[in-house]
Amino acid sequence: MARRYDTNDATDRSTGLREAASAVRRGELVVLPTDTVYGIGADAFSSEAVADLLEAKGRGRNMPTPVLIGSPNTLHGLVTDFSELAWELVDAFWPGALTLVAKHQPSLQWDLGDTRGTVAVRMPLHPVAIELLTEVGPMAVSSANLTGHPAPEDCDAAQGMLGDSVSVYLDGGPTPGNVPSSIVDVTREVPVLLRAGAISAEELRKVVPDLEVAN
Repeated sequence: MARRYDTNDATDRSTGLREAASAVRRGELVVLPTDTVYGIGADAFSSEAVADLLEAKGRGRNMPTPVLIGSPNTLHGLVTDFSELAWELVDAFWPGALTLVAKHQPSLQWDLGDTRGTVAVRMPLHPVAIELLTEVGPMAVSSANLTGHPAPEDCDAAQGMLGDSVSVYLDGGPTPGNVPSSIVDVTREVPVLLRAGAISAEELRKVVPDLEVAN
């Protein structure tokens, strides 16, 4: 039976975050608010938990799960060949709605799907998400919806779709909007905008003037 906690209530928030952290460590799934939409998350280093996440969404391995982190410093242990331009994007837009696709450290023991040696990583601008990520470390997090359905902007919508496949729901109220993060590939010499989202190409070009846009 799924448990749900109101993170706008101080007592419920403390209990909910503790229960969510315990659930993640047990390899279970949690739903959490972010600065874009609600996400369904699992321990990024538990291949079984990530597989459960993909199954809960009805999503295939060909759409690997992004990773959320609680601090830019965490990048040092996750990615390799991270350019100065990539760090400038981090400095300008994190925490926030920018996902960076980078080469992950080959030594990492994780299975996020068919990533071809890369990871899509982001630091969200949401206090509940940051607190949980700081407690448990990197989490595989995807939008908390069934594949093909709209991404949820509130906890009711997420729970209505995912039900008891999730152990803990952290209800932070409505999210600011349903615009997804922008995705930039920083594995190449010149960063490439793969998906325009909450941060426009014009804004990104203030930091990376030569930014390319994928067709």
